[in-house]
Amino acid sequence: MKKLLALILALAMVLSLAAASAQTVELPRNETLYFAGQQWGTVNSWNIIGTNQNNAMAIAGGPSGYRTLMFETLYMYNFMDGSMTGLLADGDYVWNDAMTEVTVKIKDAAKWSDGTPVTAEDVKRTFDIGVEIGNGTGTGYKAYIAEIVADGKNLTIKAAVNEAGVPVNPLKVVDFLSGAPIAQAAWIDAVVARNNGDATAILNDAGEDVVWSGPYTKYYADDQKVVLVRDDNYWGQDASMWGKLPVPKYIAHAMYADNAAGEVALKAGEVDVCQQFIGNVQNLWLEDGLPISTYYEEAPYGVCLTMPTAWYNMNMPVLAENAALRKAIAMAVDYDTIIANAMTNQSPSFADVPRSLMNPTGGEQALYNQAEVAELQWAGSDIEGAKKLLDEAGIVDGDGDGWREYKGEKIALNAVCPNGWSDWQASMEVVAAAGEKIGVEITTLYPEYSIYQTVFTNPNQVEYAIFMWSPEAASPSNPWTRVNQFLGTEYVGVENNWSGNWGQYVNEEADALIKKIPVTTDAEELKALYTELTKIYLTEVPSFSLMYRPSVFHAVNESVWTNYPAGDDGRNIPPADCTDGYGIAALYELELVNP
Repeated sequence: MKKLLALILALAMVLSLAAASAQTVELPRNETLYFAGQQWGTVNSWNIIGTNQNNAMAIAGGPSGYRTLMFETLYMYNFMDGSMTGLLADGDYVWNDAMTEVTVKIKDAAKWSDGTPVTAEDVKRTFDIGVEIGNGTGTGYKAYIAEIVADGKNLTIKAAVNEAGVPVNPLKVVDFLSGAPIAQAAWIDAVVARNNGDATAILNDAGEDVVWSGPYTKYYADDQKVVLVRDDNYWGQDASMWGKLPVPKYIAHAMYADNAAGEVALKAGEVDVCQQFIGNVQNLWLEDGLPISTYYEEAPYGVCLTMPTAWYNMNMPVLAENAALRKAIAMAVDYDTIIANAMTNQSPSFADVPRSLMNPTGGEQALYNQAEVAELQWAGSDIEGAKKLLDEAGIVDGDGDGWREYKGEKIALNAVCPNGWSDWQASMEVVAAAGEKIGVEITTLYPEYSIYQTVFTNPNQVEYAIFMWSPEAASPSNPWTRVNQFLGTEYVGVENNWSGNWGQYVNEEADALIKKIPVTTDAEELKALYTELTKIYLTEVPSFSLMYRPSVFHAVNESVWTNYPAGDDGRNIPPADCTDGYGIAALYELELVNP
């Protein structure tokens, strides 16, 4: 009977999709939540174990948590407090004393869209196929997870260990719990079979028959719009989970040409939730009187989780050999101008939140001893202090032309970021201006992104002296992951390096401290480790962050829907665009302005 019901439901969905595809979709405005700033271009596939899906509304992971509209994770991450709420998982995960195994139980109510139960075998098969074919889950976690053992509704995740039997990195195992979307084992087997086990073919399978566990599924997609429709048989309405269905019946995203077009649609009320940077966003309600709001009523308006950073290229001797030069440039930069112009004050200043290895959230700021590093921190625009530092290091203007030399040659650097990234370009202009004020020539260079990304990820490049990229924002493994990106050596020399330490900085002392953190559980010991690493970073200055920045932007138009999460409402729902991590809780509490 269950199989017959599942077949009927599947047939109904196919007919619904066919009807939707036959004409341009017209959706009831009072049942549809419209988005901007997430989906760019036509969806490539619905294959959750594939690659290059370009399917942002259904298949996307990021610093605010995995997007669980269609495919769910074991837990939901909340970057507001670092908590992990069970989704497919029932209750808390449990480590053994040696932190070599973590156990998880699957909720009894959790079901796939075909009516079959979600089991531990689904989790195991998801991980195993990822390792076999090299998809994002496999490449992201295979170094940290040795194997997953399934037993009905119970699963044991065994951490990878080193020669001494010590786990490689328990923090990354926890990342798997909230960052890896789970696929159905039976569906995976079907995909493998129809592609004769060929990894490339499996990765590129369209996945049109995919089975899901989340509250929404595919309804319509073309080069103009993608629409998800609520699955009213969603298991999450069980009392053990949400106890109800999400409020909007449809989730829709039009394909906007650029940020400007998305902003126009937001102003017009055609978009409800906008994940785009909007300069001077406060003017939308203060001057234009529009029913638009952000998570916070006052600047910075959102939750800043990441720090776009200028990286020094240690392949260049003048930079690698001179910490004084690196710090002097960083001290001279006018960060207040960057924050005012590039970010339109949607960032706290470095006077308000002194620089370290941490993002400005309270949880991370509490992880190091601020008093111990205070004398090493700088807020910017310290021209005289920077000049003094250079003079004391013997980096002076020996020929009187206004520019300082090193080993008899004028120091000539460039400051680089992709062309068209206007806020980053504005930042690089300020860096170049700081160089001029202290007698160090810095010229700006703005290559097209297609070129830029091939150069800064090349570990041997000597084309870019100072270049921008952002470290990780928030996750269960942060700030460790970000600290490793700033100071760790595991990425040094790695080809096509998208992972971290793009400047190729090497510090063995820092590396030894970094390796201790994942297996340290004592809070005071952790604080001491992070404090010592912060001292090294602020002394050596292998890079310097230019601003704090939200990893996702969250502006909402309340002309149709209201009761979005806000920083003062006491609900602890993060501004994660109603879709990511625990941010999806917002969908269950939205209200129509005019019911």
